[in-house]
Amino acid sequence: MSNSSGERRDDASRKPQQQGEQGAQRKPGQQGRQQQEAGGGAGDQHGEGNYQATRDYNRGVKEHMEKHDIEREARDAAPRSEEEARQMEEAERAGKDKARGGGA
Repeated sequence: MSNSSGERRDDASRKPQQQGEQGAQRKPGQQGRQQQEAGGGAGDQHGEGNYQATRDYNRGVKEHMEKHDIEREARDAAPRSEEEARQMEEAERAGKDKARGGGA
């Protein structure tokens, strides 16, 4: 940074900012957390995620795990035959390929 006489001065010589001024020092992650807490309403989305939807999803998963027999659900979802297992593996492969931008 240069002053009017052309001398160079370092940033340490600048006046410290008062609390509440633009760019005041924050703890790491504080701004994102404040945006998350303030967000959640329609159109108040920050960054790439919808924070309210994430909270709702996490709450739903927690409730489901508390109220359902997860082990039984996993057994019920397992393939019942070799053919069904092959079909499930093929569907998973196709989904991963599509997610990578491969053919539809």
